Amino acid sequence: MPWPIRIVFIAVVLGLGAAVSMWAYDLGRSITGFNPNATKEQLAHLKDRLERLAAERDRFSTTVNAAESQINIERSAKQQLVMQVKTLEAENIKLKEDLAFFESLLPADTGSQGVSIRRLKADLIAPNQLRYRLLIMQGGKGDREFTGVLQISVTVQQAGKNVMMVFPDGKAADADKFKLGFKHYQRLEGVLTLPDGVIVKTLQARVLDRGQIRAQQSANL
Repeated sequence: MPWPIRIVFIAVVLGLGAAVSMWAYDLGRSITGFNPNATKEQLAHLKDRLERLAAERDRFSTTVNAAESQINIERSAKQQLVMQVKTLEAENIKLKEDLAFFESLLPADTGSQGVSIRRLKADLIAPNQLRYRLLIMQGGKGDREFTGVLQISVTVQQAGKNVMMVFPDGKAADADKFKLGFKHYQRLEGVLTLPDGVIVKTLQARVLDRGQIRAQQSANL
């Protein structure tokens, strides 16, 4: 076969092969449902949905952060209110004590001796420590200074028996704490150390003037 005819024949065969290949490709794409335009639309749809989800996530995150900040603010405000309430309660107790103290300074019948004990309180601050507080007043004009000694008797139960303990117990250091010297009033408070294992029943305070009892008052625990 002459070369020109061979070349034309080869060109025809290659053309037919290419046409068959393109036809097979289109046929396969149509069978599988592949559509480039549809894929682009789906990709654009997915991108749009992703952007909307990201925006929604950011919005929810902002809301959560704002809620957490509000909760922290409310928690801090609550703690401050609790502290203010405790402070006000402490101030209220102090004002009540001051009011009771000044009320006790009002004129009252102090008896023929003119000396009285007011607001005797006793409470345990430890198993073997007893705190006492009291106010001693002198009636009248208070022209004369009263001098004397405070004596405290504590009735306790020890080993199943009632025992009375008297303070001061003769020690020089303790005796100075119980000395009295005032014209109108004198406030006293202190802590008594008791033996271990005792049960405190009552406390009695007495004002002594040269060994004579001028006033006395008892308090139960």
